[in-house]
Amino acid sequence: MTLCILALFTSIEALGGWFSNSIALLAEAGHMLADSGALLLAILALRAGRRPADARHTYGSARYQTLAAYTNGLLLLALTAWVMAEAVRRLIAPPEVDGKLMLLIALLGTAANISAYLVLAGATSLNERGARAHVLSDLAGSAAAVVAALLIIELRWTAADPIFSILVSLLILRSGWRLTREAGHILLQGVPRALDPATLTRD
Repeated sequence: MTLCILALFTSIEALGGWFSNSIALLAEAGHMLADSGALLLAILALRAGRRPADARHTYGSARYQTLAAYTNGLLLLALTAWVMAEAVRRLIAPPEVDGKLMLLIALLGTAANISAYLVLAGATSLNERGARAHVLSDLAGSAAAVVAALLIIELRWTAADPIFSILVSLLILRSGWRLTREAGHILLQGVPRALDPATLTRD
């Protein structure tokens, strides 16, 4: 259900961003696309993780979920770089933005992200929490797009679009870095962060 919601509003926000000429909405569409991919990876990884151990995978396939979470984090980092570059370009040469269309699409996106977040509210696995982090960042992005649209409508301040896009990209960067670091630590079989190796050695 969550995947269907995100896939639908990815298309809506992409079209809305294109016709309104809003980088904030285009960034949100890209972020939602990453979210959709994250959830699809989560589903595929969960199914793969249930496979029993065999001759080629003697410990089973449970690490598929961690690998998928690591991939999700890399997608977020790549998205951050694109949004920042495009936002800076628009700050230098601000284009005209249709604030009213932008506001309508941003409000619809906010509603969609709230619905998706509620569906994932009880997530416990690393991969599911990664997908929830995607959606939470998306929700913040949609809210920022609403504020930017209101500033454009009321004050004709078109620079609000790229400025808020940069702020949202910082949220995306934070989520992507945390997810990549945590998943990478597990893949490298690092010591759980809650444990102190020195204490274990003394014991």
